[in-house]
Amino acid sequence: MSETQDNPTSDAATGPSIVARVKEVVTAALPTSNPATSNVEARPAASPYKRIHAIINPAAGQDEPVLATLNRVFKAADVEWEVHVTKQGGDAERYAREAVAAGADCVAVYGGDGTQMEAAGGLAGSDVPLAILPGGTANVLSIELGIPGTLEEAASMITTKPTKRRWVDVGEVNGQRFILRVGLGLEAQMVEGADRDMKNRMGVFAYALSALQALRDPQPAHYAMTIDGQTVESDGLSCIITNVGSLGQPGITFPGIVDVSDGFLDVFVIRQADLGSLMSMITAVVVNNEPGESPSGPLQHWRGSEIKIVPTPLQSLQVDGEVLEPAPLDIKVIPRAVQIVVPS
Repeated sequence: MSETQDNPTSDAATGPSIVARVKEVVTAALPTSNPATSNVEARPAASPYKRIHAIINPAAGQDEPVLATLNRVFKAADVEWEVHVTKQGGDAERYAREAVAAGADCVAVYGGDGTQMEAAGGLAGSDVPLAILPGGTANVLSIELGIPGTLEEAASMITTKPTKRRWVDVGEVNGQRFILRVGLGLEAQMVEGADRDMKNRMGVFAYALSALQALRDPQPAHYAMTIDGQTVESDGLSCIITNVGSLGQPGITFPGIVDVSDGFLDVFVIRQADLGSLMSMITAVVVNNEPGESPSGPLQHWRGSEIKIVPTPLQSLQVDGEVLEPAPLDIKVIPRAVQIVVPS
């Protein structure tokens, strides 16, 4: 996910009231817990990580004293640590590879989900786990895995708390890896429309407002899909291929069971563009109900490990928050691609 600035978008006439309705639905339906305990290997509390390489993305969405916090937490835990600061795309992956070669027993990454994915690529094939230090706008992966939401708590978890290593799948689309999801159409327009200033002010709800703005000019498409050899066709406004269930807030997930460690990717087609349908889908997402897969329903759902999608016409495309040129999609899952440190 690129932590860069986009062109500002606003909707003074309708945005605040609609966002308030979305927040009301979300808040009313939030569950009280978000367990993430499968596909894990226990690490004894008596053996915390002692050689940590930290990678920091200074363009991440949070404004906090990162180095001072890490120094205080790691020093108190008698941790030997080094720090690397990213300056451009590819740095996090390179620093992660260098950390493995240098004998680090953990790579802690501060930044958004895109930075985490990049670092995960550098750890692939090694036994060195990734420790997430949430620093982005949504921090979807850390929420998915139950990792503490503040920098200090996440750093303390690594060094002083009982932890586990959880194997996590990674997806690949047209040769590019992703850890969260791929979006066509409305979902990609939503990412494009949520600029940095909006995300700083509204957090994850910036995406809800951006989606509502995109509904002003919906661009439907026909999706010709092949999912694990089965041909499927559907019409809709957006097609989302996701590896994670979380939508960036604890307890708010895609409907149905989406598991980041199950060896599959989940495909959702959003079919309808009116506000009523959107609110219905938001409610289903929040309370984790399956909204149904009937031809007239607002949302359709499939699951597979190898997926090909040809949209007609081609639609806007985003991969883990990075907007790419529209293209047909060739997607596969890479099971158990990286280990991530999670709380016991």
